[in-house]
Amino acid sequence: MDVVWIYALFIVAGIAAGGSYSMWKINKLFSGVLLAVAVLAAVAGILRLV
Repeated sequence: MDVVWIYALFIVAGIAAGGSYSMWKINKLFSGVLLAVAVLAAVAGILRLV
């Protein structure tokens, strides 16, 4: 189950990073929020690996 959780965190990080990039020209505040979610999900995934 731990592997599924790590995989899900990295999937969420990738989707949030892509959404942040595509949202950049439309709404910079929402783009920043998505980028923060992406960074937090990636860090959580890395910490779960360690």
